Amino acid sequence: MAEEDYGCFVDWTQMGDLANSSGPSKLDVKDPLELKKLARQGHWAKNHKLRAQVYQQLIKAIPCRTVTPDAEVYRDLMGDSTGKKASSVIPLPDFVDGSAVPHYCLKADAVTTVHRVISCLAGQFPDISHCPALPAITALLLHFSADEAQCFENISRLLACNEPGRRLVDQTFLAYESSCMTFGDLANKYCPAAHKLIVATAQDVMEVYSGWQRWVLGDLPFSHVARVLDVFLVEGYKVLYRVALALLKFYRKQKAGAGAQPSEGQKQDSAEVKAEIQTFVKAIGSSITPDKLLEKAFSIRLFSRKEITLLQLANEKSLQQKGITVKQKRRNVQLALNPDTFSSEVVSAKEMRDIWSWIPERFALCEPQLLFTTSTHGCSLNRFYAHVEGYEPTLLLIRTCEADVCGAFLSTDWEERKRGGNKLSFFGTGECFVFRLKPEMERYEWVVIRHPELASSIKAQSSEDPAEDEAPTDGQSSDDNSLPVERPAADPSNRLSPFLSARHFNLNSRNTSMFMAGNVDSIIVGGGEGNALYIDGELNHGRTARCTTFDNPPLCSTESFQVALLEVWGFQDAMASDR
Repeated sequence: MAEEDYGCFVDWTQMGDLANSSGPSKLDVKDPLELKKLARQGHWAKNHKLRAQVYQQLIKAIPCRTVTPDAEVYRDLMGDSTGKKASSVIPLPDFVDGSAVPHYCLKADAVTTVHRVISCLAGQFPDISHCPALPAITALLLHFSADEAQCFENISRLLACNEPGRRLVDQTFLAYESSCMTFGDLANKYCPAAHKLIVATAQDVMEVYSGWQRWVLGDLPFSHVARVLDVFLVEGYKVLYRVALALLKFYRKQKAGAGAQPSEGQKQDSAEVKAEIQTFVKAIGSSITPDKLLEKAFSIRLFSRKEITLLQLANEKSLQQKGITVKQKRRNVQLALNPDTFSSEVVSAKEMRDIWSWIPERFALCEPQLLFTTSTHGCSLNRFYAHVEGYEPTLLLIRTCEADVCGAFLSTDWEERKRGGNKLSFFGTGECFVFRLKPEMERYEWVVIRHPELASSIKAQSSEDPAEDEAPTDGQSSDDNSLPVERPAADPSNRLSPFLSARHFNLNSRNTSMFMAGNVDSIIVGGGEGNALYIDGELNHGRTARCTTFDNPPLCSTESFQVALLEVWGFQDAMASDR
């Protein structure tokens, strides 16, 4: 039956098989890799007391600020509440943003205890302004605490973690909102079928993705979320992204199995889609075991923690530039592309919306701004450069005389081409992608996203995540059949390093990082064994072929084509235009 030390808040009648402890009763492992392996396998999942002891050990090892409130601080402030029932429920602070306390098989009066702990945390951490995950994390750790003072100390250590680069709990709206944008970017790249479903069914995709943390910390049944916590305390924040992506994949699979097909042009209210996903996650225990959920989560080959941190920082910077640092009414992404005002001679408003669903989230609130079109500015590469330089990113759209439509999202200012002088050299980042809309719609991203094995393993820098966190390197193998790739000089400033910069990866071939290039004679997108797009200096003739960088087929029905119309679009801050 229950262990007295760590079960005083648990309603054991709700625990099912977990009420009967089994498996190992102690753990003596120091090696981080071995600990990670055991956490993923659920080594301590069947022994409540051992799980609680492992949690205490892992949390005590977290580097924290010098002055971090501990159990004694809690007892001094709240008194010794052991064995006492709270007389009334203390309201949760505003910063939890309406998140309720999940019951997680706790006794009825333990929910009141969670309120007490969070109230004390609010007083000790006055800088917290937005933390919707706190009720769920507190309820989980109360499960494995000997008393509420110990629970308070454990949560305090998570909040006070000061290890550089380590993220545990979002505590501001800026951090939380950027995590939602980052999840949207990851879903776009790693769950394309599920992302396509959300785009097709919801009026506002980001409104749906704003609930991603709650799926994991709030909606998952206790047996599942406890296994997530096992790994989270060992590996950190990235685990939450993995599990949420796995949930999104399972949700899409369930919708596909039910034969649900979104009606063309008819979208649900985003809150309805959000509620559907929450309902699915809450009932997931009937069809998907905790082991199966984690297996799916860790089968997703995500970017390194360093790259995800760069993406998160880029999203935070974008929000700051837009003045979004506190909670405010969410702007519908669809409004950034108004069909009444949008006008292109290459794509329809619906097609542009589809393209918009592929771009990084930090640009999703931007309005398309026409920079260059051959119908107005003529077929001149010099005029092309004159109109597009100074804009980053840009969107290239091409309609051929055979009515094919294709293009590319280009992450970097075309002015970067000047770094190579008169020499044609490649630049850009792994956020570039190419696509075709006709004869059928398809996007082709950087090959390394789909095949991370193309970036050879290099020495890890982090002891916490040694299998994934890789040091940036400029070393690449030579290739006689490829153009040179521009190597920017080291920047002495503290400018944010670009997300998915090729220099962060130890690539097996430079052919895999040939994103964009241009000189007075041509513009090129994609390289290695061919070019995804080659347009001549008169913007009149082009070629398309398979290239190594994007692993794409030819983007048109014929490999050589004549350009009927070429447009370049920039991204105008829609938030700024409203102010």
